[in-house]
Amino acid sequence: MLRGATSFLLLLQTFLQPLLFVFIFGRVMTGNGLLPAAYKSLLLPGIMAISMVFTGMWAVAMPLIAEFQFTREIEDRLLAPIDISWVAIEKVVAGLIQALVAGLTVIPLAWIILRPGLEIHINNLPLFAGMLFLVASFSACGGLALGCTVDQQHIGLMFSMVMTPMIFFGCTYYPWSSLAKFPILQKIVLINPLAYASEGLRATLVPQFPHLSLPLILVALSFFDVLLLVLGLRQFRKKAVS
Repeated sequence: MLRGATSFLLLLQTFLQPLLFVFIFGRVMTGNGLLPAAYKSLLLPGIMAISMVFTGMWAVAMPLIAEFQFTREIEDRLLAPIDISWVAIEKVVAGLIQALVAGLTVIPLAWIILRPGLEIHINNLPLFAGMLFLVASFSACGGLALGCTVDQQHIGLMFSMVMTPMIFFGCTYYPWSSLAKFPILQKIVLINPLAYASEGLRATLVPQFPHLSLPLILVALSFFDVLLLVLGLRQFRKKAVS
């Protein structure tokens, strides 16, 4: 029963969040004339990036925080005759899959809700698939690092101090080039991995809009993926043996 309830909550989280993002920002804002119709296509990659990052991080970080600090379920898995790092990698893979599902769910939802006016051009399908994988990996590895670093009493602080600034300065609602009038801020946001996630999806999904160069995006996302995975595994091992 508990396992079924957990699966339902995960399913609800995966599909409900993209639906809300698509409807509010893409339908309500443009339907009322507050934003031009072309903004639907510009916004879609950012919605995908936010949905993937929130879903992947939440799916990995929250169970880790609960299992290490409340239920202690992780202790049984750590007794398995394998290196403890594989327990963490299993959680990363599960979070990665959920992030991919959340991201891909946005496209049919947007196609249903945002038409007419939505223009998607996937000119290179393998590149788009690779970009989705890199973004999903970033979200899952980031969830591992946060889940093994943040204490239970600091969960609210994590979302207010980490996630909120990451979203608003992650080029999700606007392209990176639109910050040209704020040159200092434009350079600062380049330390935000979500900016590369948003720009990467924008480059492969709606290339008619300005975006960062693809080589830079691919290198940056790969770097953040490896960095967060290494940090997350180190923190996981530290918590597991403490």
